[in-house]
Amino acid sequence: MATVMQKIKDIEDEMAKTQKNKATSHHLGTLKAKLAKLRRDLLAPPSKGGGGGAGEGFDVTKSGDSRVGLVGFPSVGKSTLLNKLTGTFSEVASYEFTTLTCIPGVITYRGAKIQLLDLPGIIEGAKDGKGRGRQVISTARTCNCILIVLDAIKPITHKRLIEKELEGFGIRLNKEPPNMTFRRKEKGGINFTSTVANTHLDLETAKAICGEYRIHNADVSLRFDATADDLIDVIEGSRVYIPCIYVVNKIDQITLEELEILDKLPHYCPVSAHLEWNLDGLLDKIWEYLDLTRIYTKPKGMNPDYEDPVILSSKKRTVEDFCIRIHKDMLKQFKYALVWGSSVKHKPQRVGREHELEDEDVVQIIKKV
Repeated sequence: MATVMQKIKDIEDEMAKTQKNKATSHHLGTLKAKLAKLRRDLLAPPSKGGGGGAGEGFDVTKSGDSRVGLVGFPSVGKSTLLNKLTGTFSEVASYEFTTLTCIPGVITYRGAKIQLLDLPGIIEGAKDGKGRGRQVISTARTCNCILIVLDAIKPITHKRLIEKELEGFGIRLNKEPPNMTFRRKEKGGINFTSTVANTHLDLETAKAICGEYRIHNADVSLRFDATADDLIDVIEGSRVYIPCIYVVNKIDQITLEELEILDKLPHYCPVSAHLEWNLDGLLDKIWEYLDLTRIYTKPKGMNPDYEDPVILSSKKRTVEDFCIRIHKDMLKQFKYALVWGSSVKHKPQRVGREHELEDEDVVQIIKKV
């Protein structure tokens, strides 16, 4: 492990020394690719059979409709926030590193069960395996939304450090997957096409990065002004794109002027967990970022069940996904569905399994006889 760490440090030092200009862009591209490969080895070291299991309390079973992780440095108030939001008890004290394992709690909000994970405080260098950093961040990869908890008194540099740690683990915050296609082929060299003017990537840099991965024949086509990092992300393929909210805690200890500045920043939500200020605002924001769709069921000849909605993600919300969510055998007997709500013109309307549902639609499934 130490040699991998040393190699990472050497490459980072070399990148810091290298001037950024057109002449060095392909050298920097190669270094970035080497760095990404070393980070991957660090994340998943080659297994030597019979390795020890995961750390105690880290393999938390996924429950509920969505998963939200609290990430932050020690003693910024993650456990207090979890306690106030869910009523789960996570040990709280004013010294650092109180929480040592991953503690789950559940909030029921607008009919959806949202699992909140209180992850131990991460320290600088977690992406290089320091502290319990690796387990913390690999658990964070499984979340549908990440809350980065920051202390309003400690400087915002914490935010940059945590982002750097998460990005080192292949977690991309508040970003969309790069709009480019990368396809390996048998022969024909590297074919580089772009529909827009490129200011960062050129054929030489693309060749250098692919060469580092021992890929000598591939089609790379860009539909936006991509960087070397975007190309590496697409080749690695193990990146996760997660929405993120920066929760600034302990706002009771700063001035009103400072609070107004914080309020203007994107993806921010100021709270005070101890005094329970703005926790409902935080829940609203979590709901908005999770982007869930609630669907109510209606048994034949009865009123819709508004108490217990079926929760679908906004990416998968067809009638077919709805049926699978209820029971996987339901599609075999599916004939058509009747839908009331904003996704249809008529109330009710007969739809097939491809129909996309909207939030708070009412659905009745008609089965084959």
